[in-house]
Amino acid sequence: MGDSGDDEETPAGRAERPGRAPASDGAASTGGNMRNNRRMRDEDGTQKAQRELCGIGQAAQKLGVSVRSLRYYQEVGLITPSGRTSGGNRLYADSDLARVRRIRELQTLLGFNLDEIRTILVYEDRLAQVRVEFHAASDDGDRLRLLSEGETAYRRLRAEIDEKISRLAAFRDEIDERLERMNRFRDGAVARSS
Repeated sequence: MGDSGDDEETPAGRAERPGRAPASDGAASTGGNMRNNRRMRDEDGTQKAQRELCGIGQAAQKLGVSVRSLRYYQEVGLITPSGRTSGGNRLYADSDLARVRRIRELQTLLGFNLDEIRTILVYEDRLAQVRVEFHAASDDGDRLRLLSEGETAYRRLRAEIDEKISRLAAFRDEIDERLERMNRFRDGAVARSS
């Protein structure tokens, strides 16, 4: 049936975990007492315990977004739900909810569009992978390579942010110029009417 109802409660069932990039460090776990405790199938077919998952309606409610927004974020590749029930309903873990919160923060607080957010998330995901690989590395050569890759990713991420700041500054300057022009017109009108 799959996600047919916006607030449907998904029945307990097996879910499969699609391939996904790790969540960024900026997306901290949110905790909470979710009702749906699911079991997931490991790649070898054995069942493994999985952190608690919630259906799309419950996830949307927790996040304060619409079900449609969650579906759209998935459609454009910003999120991948941690699993699905045997009926095809999306299931969200705490890390998925944290990622949506990060998307909303970048979108509403910082003013990034979805393409910019995708770019930022790609860098953040890669940086999270670099951190894991760095701690698992057994020799200094690998660590140095990972440090270099991390530095490059941070510099590119900073360049994205600098570009956004530059565009915002240009927009602010344009508004300041228009305000100045309005003040000159007002001053001229006041002088003529005196």
